[in-house]
This record gives sequence, C-alpha cells and structure tokens, in this order.
Amino acid sequence: MSTKPSVSVEFVDIVKAFGPVQVLHGVSFALEPGRVYGLLGENGAGKSTMMKILAGYEQPTAGNVRINGAVQHFASSRDAEALGIVLIHQEFNLAEDLSVAQNIFLGHEKKKGFWLDDKSMEREAAAALAQVGLQIDPTTKVRRLIVAEKQLVEIAKAIARHARLLIMDEPTATLTPGETERLFRLIAQLRADGVTIVYISHKLDEVEQVTDDVLVMRDGRFVTRAPTAELTRQQMANLMVGRELADLYPPRDLVVVGSAPALQVRHFSVPGWAQDASFEVHAGEILGFAGLVGAGRTELFEGLMGLRPASGEVQMLGQAVHLRNPRDAAKHGFTYLSEDRKGKGLHVNFGLRQNLTLMALERYAQPWLKPEAERAALAEAVKDYGIRTGSLDVKASSLSGGNQQKLALAKVLQPQPKIVVLDEPTRGVDVGAKRDIYFLIQRLAREGLAVIVVSSELMELIGLCHRVAVMRAGRLVTTLDADHLTEEELIAHATGTASTPAVA
Repeated sequence: MSTKPSVSVEFVDIVKAFGPVQVLHGVSFALEPGRVYGLLGENGAGKSTMMKILAGYEQPTAGNVRINGAVQHFASSRDAEALGIVLIHQEFNLAEDLSVAQNIFLGHEKKKGFWLDDKSMEREAAAALAQVGLQIDPTTKVRRLIVAEKQLVEIAKAIARHARLLIMDEPTATLTPGETERLFRLIAQLRADGVTIVYISHKLDEVEQVTDDVLVMRDGRFVTRAPTAELTRQQMANLMVGRELADLYPPRDLVVVGSAPALQVRHFSVPGWAQDASFEVHAGEILGFAGLVGAGRTELFEGLMGLRPASGEVQMLGQAVHLRNPRDAAKHGFTYLSEDRKGKGLHVNFGLRQNLTLMALERYAQPWLKPEAERAALAEAVKDYGIRTGSLDVKASSLSGGNQQKLALAKVLQPQPKIVVLDEPTRGVDVGAKRDIYFLIQRLAREGLAVIVVSSELMELIGLCHRVAVMRAGRLVTTLDADHLTEEELIAHATGTASTPAVA
C-alpha cells in the first residue's frame, strides 16, 4: 500500500495552443479518487494533450489544474510524479540498451552510499513485473523484448513508482487476451487501494468492462460525462464522432479467383519464428492473419520482405521470386506496413511530404528532386486518405495517431503495389478513423490489390476479411472462411483448444 495520499483533480478552463494552432478550448472537468475513468474521443480530440498537462509533460496556455484543491504548476513530469501522478505513454518511453530494472528506476535510482543499489532495484523490479504478469529476468536488455513485453514493462514502471493517479494510454494495444485480463485485475486492485485511473482506449468493449465513468472529448472540447453503465458502445461511438456512426465494416465483396494467386507462399520458414508456412492470396481478396502475441505473424512477413533470414518458395502472379530486401520487394509490387508506426512506419521528425514520397522517390526525382511534385502528391493524399492537418508544412510528429496511420498507409501505397501487408493497421486508432481505414482497405481490394491484414483484434478480422489464417507457436495451423467465423473459434485455434482438427 502506497504512503502517498489519494489524488483528486479539477481542470479549470484549460486552453492549450501550439503556436497559432489551438488544440484545447476551455476544458473543465474533475477526477475523483478511487474511480476508473474512460477518456474517449477521436484522434486529435485533445485527450493526450490534456493528460500530458496533468502529468507535467506540457503546460497549459491558460487555465488551472487543481490537485487536492490546490492550484499546481508542474515544470516537468518529475513534479507530477512527486504527487503520485504517472503517465504510461502509448508510444514506449524506454531506453533500449538499458536493462528492464534500469528502465523501471531510470531517474529514480536507488543508492547505497555513493553507489547504485542494483540488487535492490532488481528485486523491486521483479516484484513490479510479477504484478503485471511478466516473468522475465529484470537484468534483460529492453531491446531483446517483444512489443507486448515492452508494454508490460511500461506498466510495471508506473507500479514501481507508487502511482496514486495512473494514466493509461492504449495499454492493451499489444497484449494478448490473457495479459489484458491480468491488467484488468490489477486495475481493480489499484482502484480498491484508492488509486485514480484514467483509461484512454479506442476499444469500447474494454471501456465498458473496466471503467466507472466515461468522459468524452471532441475537437479540443469537453462534451459529456456519464456513468459507463448508462451508455451503450454505440452511444459512446456516436458521442466521440458527434454524429450517428453507420456500420463500422464495409460490405464484404465477392472475390473472383483468377488463374494464379497474386501471392503464393509454400513451405516458408523464418528461423526461430515461423516454420513451414504455406498460404496464398488472390487479387481483390482480403486475407486476415490471427494469432496470439509471439505466434510469429509479424516475423513471417518480415521474412517474406527480406528483413529476416528465411527460406521457402514464393511466387507472385505465377512467377517465382526471391526477395532480398524491402526495395527488392517493392520492385515486385509487394509492400508492408509495420505495426510499429513511429519506429518503422514513419520518420516522425520529417515533414509530411518527405514521409509520403520516401518509397517512390524515383517518381519525384528526374534527375533532381521536385518539391512541387511532392507537394501536389501530398495534397492529393491528404484529400484521398482523409488526413486531418492544419498545414501541409508540418512534421509527422504533429499529427494525431489516426492521422499518422493514414499517412503511413499513403506512404506504402505510393509505389503502387499489387500486394500489400498491413500489420495492426488500426492500432491506437479511434473508432471514426478505424471505419475510414476499413473502407480504404475495401477500396484497395476493389481496385484489384491483394490485401493481407495482420491484427490482434478478432472482430476486425471477422468483419473485414474473406478468409482468416491462424498461427500458433510459429505454425500456420488453419485457414477459415470468415462468413461463419466467431471470436471463440479463432481463439480456440490460436490457443490449440479447438474441437475440430486444424486444416492448413
């Protein structure tokens, strides 16, 4: 039990501007101790900016933040943490070359005299890791962890700092169902201990399950507060977007199978990750890939792209190919959108124009780079993909998560591929942007592309795909027609508990 007091918060007329762009417009609401709040809103609604102000990463342009009745001005996140306010970032804030224990205590190191007390930090780190269900050696370097393990380290870091107000921004984006349930049990324990929790998520089923109250923001303004039990998921979605949201998924088109698959993979292996995988996808088809974290889905496609050592047979439009690297793959009309949007999908410190055209520079450099042609392409992409930005001359880092994802999609489609792999295409994206992306994926299939969607959201695969392949422990165990598919059936195949035999 923490010795820090419970934390109550009141936001009073919070205004925030970045230069001439105002992103928060007089926001006021309160957070009471010992309650779990679901903070909802589309990407760009101002949720993350509000929470960064509360956690000391940003200062308001106007207005006040009252903590336990007293006005507080945080100069940094350390000031907020001193009062027990901790933000778990959506994008990892970890030092890759330090150990897990060193990351957990970074900036809060324990000492024995003049020396660091490594043993004490490793012991306490192990206890925090056990609370979140991560059984790893705390001396392990963070760069050796998979994405889901890094997410759990971020949560353990907050636990180790004895948070009394904990802000979780998309905490389950990379977690398995089992890890998610463990997190929910931990949230219940923290709530019982008087900890205030702000839970930011676009997964409305989780918000429904884990929160006491829902707070909704839209376009930088506070919209409403209501007990979670009084709102349906559809009502939550409508409040977020400010209109009645039509069907989330587009109607599934009939696929006319041609003479040769667009992509045919036989007996493909990526050492340590995927073994003897065989599958095919046709032009106009959307093929889903399901599986638990660590099943080898991402690594399989990284192997196909030439990003990992691999072996096996690959044919594109009936012709055998050997792809040595992503540039080679692009020449054959094969492209891949990484699940790691900021690490591998975009150069967030580059401008929108530079990001968009990076994979198709030969089109804009004849022989010299033509910025006016790039700018015209960006203006077209902004309109075509619904990218919301106040200016074309900003860095990618200035966009919200959903708009960054749309830019990343536009980028990988610039080389005009025939086969596109989208790895977690709606991770961290709000419900309105999800719908936009789903209809974009359908449009790509209608235009004759073969589309592969790797996703941890089972309803996304069921609602979007024509067929769903399931991987377990590095093997592709079955491929199922999505017309009569259920979440339970997918989970059963992914965990090895299906009553019917797997058929690859």
